[in-house]
Amino acid sequence: MEVESPELVGAAQTRLATHGMATATEEGVDCCYARQDKLWVDGPSGEPWEIYTVLSDVEKPLGELRTADPASSDVCCAAVATDSAGASASQSCC
Repeated sequence: MEVESPELVGAAQTRLATHGMATATEEGVDCCYARQDKLWVDGPSGEPWEIYTVLSDVEKPLGELRTADPASSDVCCAAVATDSAGASASQSCC
């Protein structure tokens, strides 16, 4: 879910943590042609949900374009996020 500002991403993290939900955050990550701040939380069936805001567009150098095959292990971005307990967890946006 896209929100309008980094403050709204932070507010969502606070709200979810208040209800005991584990979250993982990423700040200033380049993903899918945009610099974003993100929050990850597991949905009811364990699927990853993302709350994010776009900070700016990102140009990808020639040869570094994302894959057209979402089932491929070559994704447009993969980052290490920090969960609400401070542990690292790999996440992928695509």
